[in-house]
Amino acid sequence: MYVSMKQILDRANRENYAVMAINCFNLETSRTVINAAEEYKAPIIINIVQDHLETHAPSNLIAPIVKDLAEKVSVPVALNFDHGKDKKLLYKAIEDGFTSIMYDGSDFNLEQNIMETKEMVEYAHKRGISVEAELGSLGATEGEGYTSNDMKTNPEEAENFVKRTGIDALAISYGSSHGNYPKGMVPEFDFERLKEIKKKIDIPLVLHGGSGSGEENIRKSVEYGINKINVGCDFMNANRASIHKILKQNPDINFFDMMHQVEKDNEEIIKYYIELSGSKYKA
Repeated sequence: MYVSMKQILDRANRENYAVMAINCFNLETSRTVINAAEEYKAPIIINIVQDHLETHAPSNLIAPIVKDLAEKVSVPVALNFDHGKDKKLLYKAIEDGFTSIMYDGSDFNLEQNIMETKEMVEYAHKRGISVEAELGSLGATEGEGYTSNDMKTNPEEAENFVKRTGIDALAISYGSSHGNYPKGMVPEFDFERLKEIKKKIDIPLVLHGGSGSGEENIRKSVEYGINKINVGCDFMNANRASIHKILKQNPDINFFDMMHQVEKDNEEIIKYYIELSGSKYKA
């Protein structure tokens, strides 16, 4: 079923579980994720980041693929434009069939973020498209450095932001960072901040940078009110590891056969996160 992200996340918010949003960029990665969700009877969100839309799979190509895959399964599947900053690309994605967008105005000051986000909400809602936004910001494990305390979401600002923009879901910053953490490192999450935000806001909350966050952090995040968990690096790393393993075992394997084996192998990392999020059997 091809549905709006709002439909998926509103139920998750009511019933206190989270839905996985996995970064994909082509037929194979999208099919891997959807097949795993179908097997576990879980709602799922396909995330496409702006960079991948620009450099690999434009929205007019990827949207029909995901829609076709979604309509062949019994579980709810949403297609979300992740970290969209270019409004022209966001408008085009909506026209091309995305069911949701995440407008990232986190680079702006609070007032401009509210103004720009509200504009996107008004445009998207008229077309039946749900909108996620971000308040606070995340660092990155490469280049920018990890998320610092002053980058985390202010609970009072979050309450004001939601009331004034009319968004359907809010991505917050409380300790995670984008990218791969060094081996053995587990980020420290500010759960008191998360709990305070959840008390003030009645819409679904989103954890970005879920990869490598650790099982305990994920479980507590769901317990305290996170309803959507974004994972990219862990899925991409698993795909790369699968290719290495296959080529080591059979260097002369046909490329077609290899890609299908990669898909089968990497359903496992998706199933792992579905169980961890509490969304198994929630379709």
